[in-house]
Amino acid sequence: MVSAREHVAPIQGEIIEPSNVHERTAAALVTVGAMVAVADRHVSAVEREEVVRFISDLGLAAHITEPRLAAMFDERARRLEQRDFANVVIDALLPVSDLSLSSDLLAISERVAVADETLHPHEVLAIKLLRLLTPRLPRPKPVEQSRRASSAGQCRGPEHERERDL
Repeated sequence: MVSAREHVAPIQGEIIEPSNVHERTAAALVTVGAMVAVADRHVSAVEREEVVRFISDLGLAAHITEPRLAAMFDERARRLEQRDFANVVIDALLPVSDLSLSSDLLAISERVAVADETLHPHEVLAIKLLRLLTPRLPRPKPVEQSRRASSAGQCRGPEHERERDL
């Protein structure tokens, strides 16, 4: 059986098979940037340019050209204005959940929000939502109380006083 997807011509810039890390990273960053841009119901060229510049300057998707990033942004912005916008965001973020992109996702969202020199309350809400959706940075592993106590007991003498207090 042939899927309906095979009969539809891809939209310019649409990500069809995000199979590698650069494609997945670009998709997540572009989607987050577009999500914030769409939040105030006015997507401006400076917001698109900010997304493209951010991704290019950091080299997060080195093999993807700037015109393609701009086309991806435009496509995502259109998709995010539709009823299934939540699925678009989830579909872009799930494949990168194992990568350490949280800080980059938040940074791009904040830069897009102020790119047009106007911070709209809905852009702030979009950033807050993104903070809830993106995983936090890894927390330090808990150290067992007995191991901590035995380590502290091993530090004896004045030269180890400072280490024990840390």
